[in-house]
Amino acid sequence: MGTNHQNSTAGKLLAHRPVMLREMLEVLGPVGGLRIIDGTFGAGGYSRALLNRNARVTAIDRDPGVQRSAEELAQEFGSSFRFVRGRFGEMDKLAEAAGAAGPDAIVLDIGVSSMQLDDATRGFSFMREGPLDMRMGGAGKTAADIVNTYDQRALGEILFAFGEERKSTRIAGAVVEARKESPIRTTLELADIIEETIGRKPGGNHPATKTFQALRIAVNAEFDELVEGLFAAERLLSEGGKLVVVTFHSLEDRIVKRFFAGAKKSGQQSRHLPPAEVEAVRWAPVAKAAKPSVAEIEANPRARSATLRWAARTGEEARTVSFAGLGVPLSSLRGAA
Repeated sequence: MGTNHQNSTAGKLLAHRPVMLREMLEVLGPVGGLRIIDGTFGAGGYSRALLNRNARVTAIDRDPGVQRSAEELAQEFGSSFRFVRGRFGEMDKLAEAAGAAGPDAIVLDIGVSSMQLDDATRGFSFMREGPLDMRMGGAGKTAADIVNTYDQRALGEILFAFGEERKSTRIAGAVVEARKESPIRTTLELADIIEETIGRKPGGNHPATKTFQALRIAVNAEFDELVEGLFAAERLLSEGGKLVVVTFHSLEDRIVKRFFAGAKKSGQQSRHLPPAEVEAVRWAPVAKAAKPSVAEIEANPRARSATLRWAARTGEEARTVSFAGLGVPLSSLRGAA
């Protein structure tokens, strides 16, 4: 999800490199013979590394553009690799249908991939001219639909809630005014409107960074998908199974952190009150957040905002899906896109 993948100082879009790969492999330890689900296949960096260490991998992705990478791994690794098209928020259902239920571990690399950014026709990048699309799965509402049809208040809510854009009201107003003349159809057209509206600081990120992040999250319902995916992993994993999640900005990381922590334990306020009910622990141990090494950031600037968290499943029954307490950004439009 992290739009820090796009930085105006980088000069060009970066080739795909799996972020925090070494740390992910260290968490899992020896994986020979283990069954692992790569819930966010992308260009296949995690899957390939696991297959090279003799794991058996089931990969999931909703993006039709990953098919070629999946076919290459299938040819190279045979029955040790299988690919399933779909959303990782439904990975338990997909895994069961594919005969891959009961995995030993699940890995998730959340967000937009370099492969998606590199393809101008997908509309993810404000650095290349392309249609204002941003759909990861190729179906449903586009970014252009949101930009050209949502009213100013609704558009501002999206930019503020999903992009943490403090100038959301000004940007939304400028977009609504611009579209009165003609619909906003391309990435550069929108990026130019934003830059003209709020300016650009020398050496800083492009002023459209947060707006593009917010629109992409809304188009793909990414926070909903993350929450659904975390709970799907909880249902899939048996006791001792590990879930490793790499996120790219604080909004995602907060959700993962709170998910692993579970509900807060409320202490007994008075001896005259009944004992407080304590939620069963579904994840233990829960590791501290890890950040990429300086060397990785220097070699791959995309990694600079990454955070890796992992935890192991206990034997307690999986919870019912709930957004409560996870810090998911809320607006009147969440899940409507």
